[in-house]
Amino acid sequence: MLSLQVLNTDRGREFLQSQGDMRAVRTAEIPAYRGLITDRRGEPLAVSTPVISIWADPVQLAESGRLPELATALEMPLSELEDKLERYAGKRFMYLARHRVPARARVVLGHRIPGVYGEREYQRYYPAGEVAGQVVGFTNVDGAGIAGLELAYDEWLRGIPGKKQYIKDLHGDAVRDIGVLEPARPGRDLKLSVDLRLQYLQHRELQRAVAQTAADSGTIVTLDAHTGEVLAMVNHPVYNPNSRKGYKPGHTRNRAMTDEYEPGSTVKPLTLVAALESGRYTTETLVDTSPGRIRVGRKVLPDPRNYGEITVSRILEKSSQVGVTKIALDIGREPVWNVFQRLGIGEPPGTGFPGERAGLLPNRTRWAKIEEVNLAFGYGLTTTPLQLARAYAAFANDGVLPPVSLLAIDDGALPPGRRVMSSDIADKVLMMLNRVTGDNGTARRARVPGFEVGGKTGTVHQVGAQGYIDDKYRALFAGVAPAENPRIVTVVVLNGPKGDAYGGGSAAAPVFARVAQGALRLLNVPPQAPGADSRIAAADGRRGGAA
Repeated sequence: MLSLQVLNTDRGREFLQSQGDMRAVRTAEIPAYRGLITDRRGEPLAVSTPVISIWADPVQLAESGRLPELATALEMPLSELEDKLERYAGKRFMYLARHRVPARARVVLGHRIPGVYGEREYQRYYPAGEVAGQVVGFTNVDGAGIAGLELAYDEWLRGIPGKKQYIKDLHGDAVRDIGVLEPARPGRDLKLSVDLRLQYLQHRELQRAVAQTAADSGTIVTLDAHTGEVLAMVNHPVYNPNSRKGYKPGHTRNRAMTDEYEPGSTVKPLTLVAALESGRYTTETLVDTSPGRIRVGRKVLPDPRNYGEITVSRILEKSSQVGVTKIALDIGREPVWNVFQRLGIGEPPGTGFPGERAGLLPNRTRWAKIEEVNLAFGYGLTTTPLQLARAYAAFANDGVLPPVSLLAIDDGALPPGRRVMSSDIADKVLMMLNRVTGDNGTARRARVPGFEVGGKTGTVHQVGAQGYIDDKYRALFAGVAPAENPRIVTVVVLNGPKGDAYGGGSAAAPVFARVAQGALRLLNVPPQAPGADSRIAAADGRRGGAA
């Protein structure tokens, strides 16, 4: 016979209470809310929604004898459920379904099948879907950032789970909560520099351009000309972070920051900065490009036709290879290399984005003449679209290179930029870029009604296993708008456009025009009144002055 003696003392009560708690009181985790990601205007880009994950104790479930009922409730083939139960035989935990909508999860739990439980969690949802997916990134099934800004700012966004106590019965089911030991601490919100309105506009225009040109891929990036904030950044191909079925890993890549390209003629304005700084050239210095071609070593570099004696400004306007080559050979490689380096070529923009690339600015001990010339017109070096946009921001920002930011910058908290050229030279380059979009320039299709704009086309051969591919191109355009008081800098890249419209002027420039027109409207930039004086007109009027 077993006898139990209970002493009515404080010590006795404490002993029995502790023994009971050891058998019935359990501690559970309280899930924490992940911080919100918004655009610069507060529009949500990533939110966490409450869901319920359904799990089971395989031992209890096997003893219940109710597998067919559970399979029907889960909308799962009975054979699949039996196979899963067999794999987890002898274990005490397995997931049956992750992240179910609460209403659907309650239907399953309402059957009260022994060994089947629900666990509250949060699931990430991306309201803009594919439009902002490659910038925002995504999380894994456990809510940890694994791509994009979700990864870069994972520690900032993720919350700290709390703890609570509850009482369970003999079957292991929770009976009631006792109390919260540690409250969950939500993650902190993140406000991006991106304007979702402009992001949607650029996404639409890039998809349209890819469809029209049959390009393999493409990128558009737009910066605030003065703050360096990324206002929009889109890529093709795309993926939807809300649905991972069938997507290809390469589609998640943010090409604007991870893909490096030879920029071609889009860096000729940088070469002309070196020419103006040398004191040997002004915008109106004449250069003889006859007979329309020039030999450097074994390579013959041609122009579309013989332009004869033309000014430095017209060299850019016509994108003359001969003119740029003669200038580069005259001033030497080092001044050109120094300008490229000052404008951020070969250094990462410093956004902290995962996979951000620095590009390549070669620094050889020995340079062949053709290598020096190639550098001057954009071959033999690589940049990302974001790097190229940042370099052009120096022209738009009075000669100051702004830092690049993917986060919104509060008013009054603008970080200092770095002066990389005089304001006078920046003005002269803007004037020349504006003439590129004029009646006689290579970028007439980049013009925007009501605004003066400026920019530079680029058409480069793509590189294959055996070197440059003759019939495969990359079309680029880098531009600023408005030219007389720049607000935005935009770079367009189309990889592998097909048909006759494969060049920077025919394929990429029209995309810039549509994006700039929409962006200036969204930013409430008033068009220039007809006949009004402008900074560009003033610079053009004094273009014969000293450099």
